[in-house]
Amino acid sequence: MIPSFVNNLFELSRTSFNEVVQQSFQFQYCNNSVYRSFCEALHIAPPGVSGIETVPFLPISFFKTHRIKSTEFTPETLFESSGTSQTIQSKHYVKSLALYEEAFTRGFLQQYDLPENYCFLGLLPSYLERGHSSLVYMVQKLIEKSNHPMNGFYLNNFQELYNRLQLLEKEGQPTILIGVTFGLLDFAEQYQLPLMNTIIMETGGMKGRREEMTREQVHLQLKKSFSAETIHSEYGMTELLSQAYSKGNGIFHCPPWMKVLVRDEDDPLHISTTGKGAINIIDLANVYSVSFIATDDVGEVFEDGSFRILGRMDNSDIRGCSLLAL
Repeated sequence: MIPSFVNNLFELSRTSFNEVVQQSFQFQYCNNSVYRSFCEALHIAPPGVSGIETVPFLPISFFKTHRIKSTEFTPETLFESSGTSQTIQSKHYVKSLALYEEAFTRGFLQQYDLPENYCFLGLLPSYLERGHSSLVYMVQKLIEKSNHPMNGFYLNNFQELYNRLQLLEKEGQPTILIGVTFGLLDFAEQYQLPLMNTIIMETGGMKGRREEMTREQVHLQLKKSFSAETIHSEYGMTELLSQAYSKGNGIFHCPPWMKVLVRDEDDPLHISTTGKGAINIIDLANVYSVSFIATDDVGEVFEDGSFRILGRMDNSDIRGCSLLAL
């Protein structure tokens, strides 16, 4: 079963976004038993959902305890969260990798440029070691689209990464160094070099490897080591098929099919389109899981729809992404 709204999913206007939210909610209410049971427990059914502020948001922890699937299907792949050895991993059963690839490719293109115009270097040690990472899959596909001969992943081979960056800088090659935060900090402490043609993009996450730092502290250290004016950031997670990007100062922008809202921590059904609170996310690319997720992140949403992450809710698990406080 392929719902009709999928055909125009990545070409949404503000008006059509609200229409697709209602279509997506009805589709998932009817075809996702876990989500429907959650809605029924709240006494909410499709006739009672009139817009983004009335749709029920499934707590993200359900991805650890339930199979979140809309319609019955054999998944093409399973993405798992990184976390730590003490935490239960979230699982995202992906029906269509083509849908995921279109989401992250279009999202990247809207914020940056054609992947063919960049060399991609992935400093993602923990993700590479665990496997089943949606982030590694995304970077691997961007590398394939780029097809630059110096593309590559790195674990702890910092000398090789340093040498590669020197060559790319000498050639004036636009490059994206995307890395988990603790990996970038480890590299920055051992090697300093001016990166004039390289975008440094952190994905968040200390995973207990280092003492927690604010995003501002992290970016300050990276700027100093690499003589960079700004540090970019990627905001994504296992439970989402879309990403938001920040080109500086930790202010993220979503693609048109994704929207961030805030909920009152004391009244989780009170949803606002602006202000501070716990973060709710609408990701319409999550056609075959659930598009409405109440995360454990705390943040602030601005009038233009951009947002920043302020930290994590108390007692939430350590996760690979979005651990930075501000």
